[in-house]
Amino acid sequence: MTVPTTEANAFDHRSLHERIAADLRDEIMSGDLGPGAKLPSTVQLKARFDASNATVQKALQLLKDEGLVIGRAGAAVTVREHRQRTMRPASYMAPAEPGAPYRWLTEAAKHGAPARSRLLEVAEAVPPADVCAALNLPEGGTALMRRQVLLLGDEPAELVTSYYPVEIARGTAMMERRKIKGGTPTLLAELGYRPRLSVDRISARVPTQEQYTALQLPSDLPVLRTLRVVYSDHDRPIEATVMVKAGHLYELQYEFTPE
Repeated sequence: MTVPTTEANAFDHRSLHERIAADLRDEIMSGDLGPGAKLPSTVQLKARFDASNATVQKALQLLKDEGLVIGRAGAAVTVREHRQRTMRPASYMAPAEPGAPYRWLTEAAKHGAPARSRLLEVAEAVPPADVCAALNLPEGGTALMRRQVLLLGDEPAELVTSYYPVEIARGTAMMERRKIKGGTPTLLAELGYRPRLSVDRISARVPTQEQYTALQLPSDLPVLRTLRVVYSDHDRPIEATVMVKAGHLYELQYEFTPE
């Protein structure tokens, strides 16, 4: 059944400066305003959006706070260089080569900034319901949790919380609060649990308090949340990871070969 459109449910209830910022943000993220491009002048934006000078300045300040543009009062506002990054999640699913770093670090470094990880927590915990279902855990069941933040330069890029069946993790380096050379995919492969299938579920969400703080977000813009479940032989789930990144700074690219 089609829901009729009415003035009540069709109107954009956001403040005008938020609507202006939203339109400009979309043009930046889609490439219409590329890195280094000058935004339209304040006079042009006032005419385009039928807005006051103060409203336009509030919209531009939102984009500055989000790290999308730079500029000062009385000068042209320009799109920051290399702000939107394209990540290819499939490229860091496989275990790293012997002696090589975690694949995310290798792939992320291609964006030109030094990539590193900071381990935040290692503990047995009751996972979120969707993770419990993915790992076939009973109600109230626990898993080993490893939480880390991945950084490009000094900028938090992704909050990663991974869960592993306790019977797999127990007695291994995964239980220790330290980084694992090559990452857990490499260790799991060494233990005989090679990845055979990875399934990603991606959604856009309002950030939680933890995500907001860890990623140093400027506002409650949506984050991209990926739930990745990795299966080994006999369709056994060996890892479920929740990866969260700022929606206004990153896009995900997947490549498929037609059958």
